[in-house]
Amino acid sequence: MEFIKIVWNNRKIAWKLGKSDFKNRFANTSLGAIWGFLQPFVFMLTYAIVFQYILRTGSSGEYPYAVWFFPGMAIWQWLNDSIMSASNSIRTYSYLVKKIVFPVDIIPIISIISASFVGLFLIVISIGICLIYKYIPNALLLIYVIIATYCFILALTRLTSAITTILPDFSNLLGIMMQLFFWFTPVIWNLSMLANHPTILKIMQCMPFTYLVTAFRNCFIEGNIVTQGNGIYTIVFWIITIILYVWGNYIFKKSKKDFADVL
Repeated sequence: MEFIKIVWNNRKIAWKLGKSDFKNRFANTSLGAIWGFLQPFVFMLTYAIVFQYILRTGSSGEYPYAVWFFPGMAIWQWLNDSIMSASNSIRTYSYLVKKIVFPVDIIPIISIISASFVGLFLIVISIGICLIYKYIPNALLLIYVIIATYCFILALTRLTSAITTILPDFSNLLGIMMQLFFWFTPVIWNLSMLANHPTILKIMQCMPFTYLVTAFRNCFIEGNIVTQGNGIYTIVFWIITIILYVWGNYIFKKSKKDFADVL
């Protein structure tokens, strides 16, 4: 509860610095923040063209490929950008830790806010594309997925930001891990491909990344991993998220006093 109180009391500072962080990424370019939205969109569009028209994977099943692909890729890009930037945020903002009295706990929040501008933009793009194909999103499920995504990002980066600050090499390891998670998460391939391997399928569905990607797709297409199996995957997701938060909170509080010395 202490962390939540700190974030709430400093929410205006975090919001202001989060907006500045996003703008400063592209401060030296003529198009400015437009690049922040254009780059991930082109990346998603390139993947869609390659896998639909060149490789012809057919992973979308009975649904239009755009309706199946864009929501999954959008939520993954948001997760990846938020996790990587927030994990490195304390080193990025080392001057706040070393030179002035500043609530260090909110530094990862700054990067999460910054990443949210692009993340929520990609979600809006996904909704727009699905509406073009006449797939109307489930509003309640959509709100739930956004809240669940924020909770998971906060829980995970509470841990990873502390470890990265103390052990800089962990940032490189985390980057490799996120690449592996991308390929092992059904972002560009369908869970139905594991139908003949029920044990592996269940394990994959218990992974938080799979849960969030699938849940966001379910906002537009049939199926609902949130309530599937009497909500077992939802229970597993929140158990993992809570464990990550408790563990991360312990590591962060224990390591915080050493941040200024290692930066």
